[in-house]
Amino acid sequence: MEGSLSAPRLDHGRAQRRLAALNRDRGLGGKHLTGYLGLGSNEGDRRANLRAARDALGGRGVEVLAASSVYETAPQGEVTDQADFLNACLRVRTALGPEELLDAGKAVERELGREPCGVRHGPRPIDIDVLLLGGLEFRSERLSLPHPEVTSRRFVLEPLLELDPKLALPDGTPLADQLDAVRDQPVRPAGSL
Repeated sequence: MEGSLSAPRLDHGRAQRRLAALNRDRGLGGKHLTGYLGLGSNEGDRRANLRAARDALGGRGVEVLAASSVYETAPQGEVTDQADFLNACLRVRTALGPEELLDAGKAVERELGREPCGVRHGPRPIDIDVLLLGGLEFRSERLSLPHPEVTSRRFVLEPLLELDPKLALPDGTPLADQLDAVRDQPVRPAGSL
């Protein structure tokens, strides 16, 4: 027909291949890894904050496979004059890369009211730490895997070992072997997540 306009022809197969290639270039290239996240809260309804974080992660490419019990601990680090924390760990499955997983956690923290420029180790409604991701060792300005304090914090070791008593660092060091060094740090069981 003379003078008629035809719609551009879409190659859906080509578009799907491009999208798959973009997804491969991000994260882990479609490969899923098991990882471990640490959760902490010492403001507001602490247990509700932990639960809200667990639930919100599912919408961000993070499948929660299991949750540890909740543990109550005194603050540690640079600011100790604050309320006690409730802590727990999650075993997760994700195709996100280390920094994308960190970004997902930071987005959930913001959604739940955490100020992005708060005092380091200060009071917070929620804290989400990437502790381990598969057997990866990773270093950037924003993230180190394994988390540098995995072996020095009892409130991290106890829930991790509850989720997997044979869990080890990427170098093969069993986490259970690290527990004796932190037994003097008070950790009180505080029920389920």
